[in-house]
Amino acid sequence: MPTTRTPAEAEPRTFSQALRERSWPLHDVANGADFINALMEGRISREGYTALVTQHLFVYEALESVAAGMRDDPLAGPFVTDDLTRVPSLRRDLAFLLGSADAVDDLEPLPATRRYADRIRETAQWPGGFVAHHYTRYLGDLSGGLAVGTIVSRTYGFELGGDGVRFYHFARIPKPRPFKDAYRARLDAAPWNPDERERVIDEVIAAYGMNTEIFAELGAAHPATPAAAG
Repeated sequence: MPTTRTPAEAEPRTFSQALRERSWPLHDVANGADFINALMEGRISREGYTALVTQHLFVYEALESVAAGMRDDPLAGPFVTDDLTRVPSLRRDLAFLLGSADAVDDLEPLPATRRYADRIRETAQWPGGFVAHHYTRYLGDLSGGLAVGTIVSRTYGFELGGDGVRFYHFARIPKPRPFKDAYRARLDAAPWNPDERERVIDEVIAAYGMNTEIFAELGAAHPATPAAAG
């Protein structure tokens, strides 16, 4: 007689599925931070939003500087693509928000952001760690980040995909879903052994924790307003 198996037994989880399931609780904590909730409700000042964009700049400068050295790595290289590059868009957004491109060079990160950027740079010696941070940032940008861009545009009166919110617009990825499906397929195909997969998952979880710390510092510096921001 054939053995009866449960759906989970009949269809083992892929690595990308396991990664998503294991990290999802921390993802929810980060996205449920008071600062993010207030931003989505239109209750963060334009100054507070500018501070968020500033933190993004330092994080993505770290990530994309590491990516430049990972292009030829046999494991990390397949994940690196100019289609995802965010730093030029972030710098344009900040030049618009601050009123001057020169002002962007005078910005400083929050302590939590500095720790996060340092952690990303450390992964230059570990391709799996780089992929963990790459996954955490960019797949989030191509998912919930697109909705954030729409809400922020409405809150502050920006043109959708234009100055102030260019970060959320991926001109070279008109259809995010096929891109994300292909990305997850690369995760599943990566030749990590079980121990290395655990390390990658742990690093993704750590990344969400560091994002939560940034949102906490932003919330302390820029409390929510009682009414819609303008």
